[in-house]
Amino acid sequence: MKLAIAAALLAGSALPAAAQDTDWAQVRKEWNMPVAPFRITGNVHYVGTAGIAAYLITTPEGHILIDGAMEESAPLVAANIAALGFKLRDVKILLINHAHWDHSGGLAELKRLTGARLMASAGDKPGLEAGMLDYRPDLDRAPPVKVDVSLTDGEMLVLGGTTLITHLTPGHTKGCTSWTMRAGGLDIIFACSLSVAGQPLTAGQGYDAAAADFRTTFAKLKGMRADVFLNFHPSAFDMEAKRKKLLAGDVRAFVDPGELRRRVDAAKGAFEGELARQRH
Repeated sequence: MKLAIAAALLAGSALPAAAQDTDWAQVRKEWNMPVAPFRITGNVHYVGTAGIAAYLITTPEGHILIDGAMEESAPLVAANIAALGFKLRDVKILLINHAHWDHSGGLAELKRLTGARLMASAGDKPGLEAGMLDYRPDLDRAPPVKVDVSLTDGEMLVLGGTTLITHLTPGHTKGCTSWTMRAGGLDIIFACSLSVAGQPLTAGQGYDAAAADFRTTFAKLKGMRADVFLNFHPSAFDMEAKRKKLLAGDVRAFVDPGELRRRVDAAKGAFEGELARQRH
């Protein structure tokens, strides 16, 4: 039941009354189980945990790390980078998909270990630097971390011949951010969380534009294409099943050009249901 409730949060579903009694310490423990790092395609590697994704993009001039996972996850992410044969101090850019504790909690420690510059959206910068979002007092706090560079929509991050394009995709938070890049001959999207996850969608609760932002984000993402869809919770893109195929020799295990549209359609349906529930 505990992880079923956590899954409902990720899917944006209405929560049962038992959610009030969720043992989040146990959820965090299970999300933080270690996973052996692996190369997804090209220069994109998975370095996260069982329940929280983090990605290392390697280049000859240094590396990019997307997401910090939970506070207790930072040592695991660091160890995974080293296990792949890369040096922490070669990580030059640190990115974050959104400022919730389960993704931003490890940033401060990973920034300390790598010396990398943290780049984040202006919408999430205040929450990252305060360790909490002022419009989500219900969420756990994360260690505050200084944002070195504020990112804008369409901004290109170029390092060692690799280019990431920044896409602001708010709704899940005010500054939720996705990225696209090309690797291994494939178009890849690192999609920010698309679930409601307890976010109030009606006016007067701190984020009045939430519903409109979600709809804009869904439309924006449906107009994009990607051969590989990646998200920041492995369960949100069936990572484990794909990883098993990859390890069995299927080099195209993560390739599914229709997945982005399917994930957006499913998220939009869940959002509309949750919006109707909150309005009534």
